[in-house]
Amino acid sequence: MARQLSLLPKFLTNPRSLRIIGAKSSLGGPRPGPESAPDSLVKFGLLNHLHDLHYEIEYHECVPQDTPAHVVSPRGLNNAHAVSTFTHSLSKQVYNHARHGTTVLTLGGDHSIAIGSITGSAKATRERLGREMALVYVDAHADINTPETSESGNIHGMSVAFATGVANGSSTGLFDWIKQDHLVNVHRVVYIGLRDVDDEEWRIIRERGIKAFTMRDGIEKIMDMTLDYIGDVPIHLSFDIDSLDPEVAPSTVFPVHGGLSVEEGVGIARRIQETGCLVAMDLVEVNPSVEKERLDLTMQSGCSVVCSALGNLHQ
Repeated sequence: MARQLSLLPKFLTNPRSLRIIGAKSSLGGPRPGPESAPDSLVKFGLLNHLHDLHYEIEYHECVPQDTPAHVVSPRGLNNAHAVSTFTHSLSKQVYNHARHGTTVLTLGGDHSIAIGSITGSAKATRERLGREMALVYVDAHADINTPETSESGNIHGMSVAFATGVANGSSTGLFDWIKQDHLVNVHRVVYIGLRDVDDEEWRIIRERGIKAFTMRDGIEKIMDMTLDYIGDVPIHLSFDIDSLDPEVAPSTVFPVHGGLSVEEGVGIARRIQETGCLVAMDLVEVNPSVEKERLDLTMQSGCSVVCSALGNLHQ
């Protein structure tokens, strides 16, 4: 059943305010580059496009701290201390904006930054509205490995696990800052665009009853099913640029063919925008050091999705 369109944002007290955070970290992935994406997106003109949508914008940054040389990551986790410290800082930053009822857009960075952005908006939503939010996770990868199941040890492949409590942060001696009020209920998580998922991740998805849609049904039907499943609740949209096909978004570390078209990515964003339920969004894994000659194509694709998600319902 198609959802009714909302005339106004439902869960925002300051719908014209947009807080953008440049999350300049590549600590969760295997190679540098994503940390420079926020600056590249700003240079490309993303903020100008959002100004044209009549938002009052403030731009902030979150940058990693230096990790003491003697700190050793637990087995199975790369850069764990640094990622935990960074995402904790980002979580507090997102929370401090979101608790005032403003939309928060976080520009990554690799997808480990979502540990911070998702937990920050989840905590703010519970505190401000007294209810849980949903997470729509658009990605070629499920990012729900735990430290025990991950073959690479790269934390950008564990974001959903930490943000939902599937991975117990305190068991690693790190990420113990993640408390119950930071977590997203697994039954309010929806995956769209998956096509490169580890066997152990599929096991977790099945055992936890997490909703994951394939692309066989077409994007409009998928969005009907997604929005009917999560209900009329605040939504955090976490959008990995590698959910798009490499033909339209080549500048990313792990491109996977058979991905979404720009039109499909925009369609996902538009449908969420039309509900009036969006409270926060991430755009991650743009890597300006990859396929440099086609970086502008990747930037344009990412900007199109962001502007569709934040299209102006409240002029």
